[in-house]
Amino acid sequence: MSQTVLSLKNVTIYQEGKTILSHINLEVNHGEFIYIIGKTGSGKSSFMKTLYGDLPLTEGEGHMVDFDLASLKEDDIPFLRRKIGIVFQDFKLLPDRTVKDNMLFVLKATGWKDEQEMQDKITEVLTKVGMTEFGNKMPHQLSGGEQQRVAIARALLNDPEFILADEPTGNLDPQTSAEVLEVLRKINANGKTVIMATHDYALLMKFPSKTLKCEDAKIFEVVQRTV
Repeated sequence: MSQTVLSLKNVTIYQEGKTILSHINLEVNHGEFIYIIGKTGSGKSSFMKTLYGDLPLTEGEGHMVDFDLASLKEDDIPFLRRKIGIVFQDFKLLPDRTVKDNMLFVLKATGWKDEQEMQDKITEVLTKVGMTEFGNKMPHQLSGGEQQRVAIARALLNDPEFILADEPTGNLDPQTSAEVLEVLRKINANGKTVIMATHDYALLMKFPSKTLKCEDAKIFEVVQRTV
């Protein structure tokens, strides 16, 4: 029996009083890999922001990794985000510190104390994304693809149940995009649930998986050949 890690019932997402997506009904099971596609402005990012608590859920029922999104309080958000790894299009690495120090910053901010445990965890996640030799480099010394691998490693630090990747290949060339997606697929194969927003249809054809589409304020599943 698959465990449901995300459940949305009759959810409507608003931003600044405007309806972005309406009547969403969705269940995601542990270990799924799901693409979300749609034009710019179709609601992909707003959907993601609702899942990690950046946009409040004001209509409908939503449960994300055991958190009730509708009754989520400000104080609950850090705890929700410890169970979710978030990967952004623009990497969001701190430019004034090394890769390892970027990782340390996150671990300390989420309550880690033991120095050796933190170092071990950093080595573990950098190994998973093939970036162990880059720990002492500054973000500006890395290519876009390398920065995104580091961003994925950062998302894995607290061993999240769920990875939300919002256009993670948006700033990358096709070859690098495929490599970054391979990293995410490998993480998924190791048991993590992944939702990835993208407008890169070439990637969908190369690595097919369950696909949801945002269009006309709705979100619905599509068969890949109709994408």
